[in-house]
Amino acid sequence: MKRKVMVALLVILGVVFSAQFAFAQEGAEAENAASVWKYLAAALAVGLSCIAGGMAVGRIGSAAMGAMSENPELSGKALPYAGLAEGICLWGFLVALLILIL
Repeated sequence: MKRKVMVALLVILGVVFSAQFAFAQEGAEAENAASVWKYLAAALAVGLSCIAGGMAVGRIGSAAMGAMSENPELSGKALPYAGLAEGICLWGFLVALLILIL
């Protein structure tokens, strides 16, 4: 699974780098090139954080369901951990927002 994700990221980065060089060869201004990198960085911040958050929520959710099947009193303790894992996505969104604004 990890190899597939790494290969996919390398392919995406290769496409982005080739697109960047294509813009540079066409004589695009420096602002357009910086704009491409800014939007790419924001997309990667949101995309990777949401993928990581989804993976974390999946693992925490399955562990919490297993714990609740053995002891139903643990349901209140498992909910904050799932919320913390979902917070990863929010941090990625905030980073992307700061990248786009600044």
